[in-house]
Amino acid sequence: MNIKDPEILFSAILSFCCFYYLFLPSKIFVRMLDLDTKVHDESRQGEAFAPETTGTQTYTKKFYIESYGCAMNFNDSEIVASILGEEGYGPTRNAEEASLILLNTCSIREKAEQTVRKRLTEFRKIKQQTPGMLVGVLGCMAERIKGKLLEEEKLVDLVVGPDAYRSLPALIAEAGGGQKSVNVLLSREETYGDISPVRLDNNGVTSFVSIMRGCNNMCSFCVVPFTRGRERSRDAYSVVREAAELFTNGYREVTLLGQNVDSYYWTSDDGSETITFAMLLEKVALINPLLRVRFSTSHPKDITDEVLFIMMKYDNICNYIHLPVQSGSSRILQLMNRTYTREWYIKKVARIRELLPDCGLSTDIITGFCTETEEDHQETMTLMAQTRYDLAYMYFYSERPGTLAERRYTDDIPEDVKKRRLAEIVEQHRNIVQENMLLEVGKTFKVLVEGTSKRSEEQLFGRNDQNKVIVFPKENFKKGDYVMVKIESCTSGTLIGKAVV
Repeated sequence: MNIKDPEILFSAILSFCCFYYLFLPSKIFVRMLDLDTKVHDESRQGEAFAPETTGTQTYTKKFYIESYGCAMNFNDSEIVASILGEEGYGPTRNAEEASLILLNTCSIREKAEQTVRKRLTEFRKIKQQTPGMLVGVLGCMAERIKGKLLEEEKLVDLVVGPDAYRSLPALIAEAGGGQKSVNVLLSREETYGDISPVRLDNNGVTSFVSIMRGCNNMCSFCVVPFTRGRERSRDAYSVVREAAELFTNGYREVTLLGQNVDSYYWTSDDGSETITFAMLLEKVALINPLLRVRFSTSHPKDITDEVLFIMMKYDNICNYIHLPVQSGSSRILQLMNRTYTREWYIKKVARIRELLPDCGLSTDIITGFCTETEEDHQETMTLMAQTRYDLAYMYFYSERPGTLAERRYTDDIPEDVKKRRLAEIVEQHRNIVQENMLLEVGKTFKVLVEGTSKRSEEQLFGRNDQNKVIVFPKENFKKGDYVMVKIESCTSGTLIGKAVV
């Protein structure tokens, strides 16, 4: 990495002094800021890494990773596991038997930071009883906590940013020699495209494939371009190869991940071939008709008709788009530097529904952004009423250090006003979702079975094309099966039905 390059140097320096709130709980009542990307599964926060399959190899060194944040961060843990495996480390879910403990996190809010601090304190107690054990922090919050946790409180031995995982072996060796190790430099090239992730022990049916890293958008509330670096697209053929391997290993759904997947743009080294996101989407869809394909996240300004036509062409590309709007007010959107207006966004939604009438649509909404008026708030409410999202991640604005908004604007909306506006948005969305779900009763959907329902061993659950959860009697079906299910009833978040021939 050329640190003389002023653009890279600026990004690296800025990442030293800021962090961002990323991928908060996938529940309706979420109160803080989310960025344009895949929202995380709250039930998995702090989950310890374990491989999908356990080999017969024995290891003298073991590592323990807890992951926090979004699907992209869990995917990063899989990459880290692969790198450590090459160095002779085996995974464990028992921190006390590990020689290396890592916390991988890309989200920081006050509560989340307290959780991480508590966990690191607990790990320090284990370390005191285990000579030679090392404790480290990975991911986007690494630089923020470096000063306090590495130097003042002495809770960790190494701090590694999201573009520096290849340097882990050297950093571990350095830390093992008694020297604190840090690498949080950003990269313009790193995609980890040549590394085969060690898959997490998940449901064995659905998985994620990262297609790009970083972001070039400069939304004023967001610091991702500085903490994860500039956009760079992964080699298209490595993406297809990874997705094909997943299918061969029994997976039946992949989600292509990126901060802004629609800006994916890969050119071969000799310049003879260029692949856009629509072209990549088609290549993955062609792996096998039984492989479902999803993607996240789309910036409204970048999703094209070409992508929509590819979605129309292939039945195994799911009719579901996460299209963050953030606000229904053109004035606020301009302050957020979202590069579109309310009217333009509404036309984009209309185009999606013109070409894909049954397409599921979800979004992110931030209320209480700087200078937001009651009129601005009502514009968000009316936009929601018009677009009728199937799912929304709703937050009140919380100023993040290092963002353009922090430098340019005053966070001038009282918290009680933010909370009141959020409650109104949540209530409206709840009513819309209930109405949307009732419209599905009587319809029949193709469901990919992901596992047994949490409420009953006699029920299976899966999702349809539109990403709606469907529960139905188990009978003789199993994980990975495609089942036609007729919907008989619903709750506010689940469709309930019965398999049909």
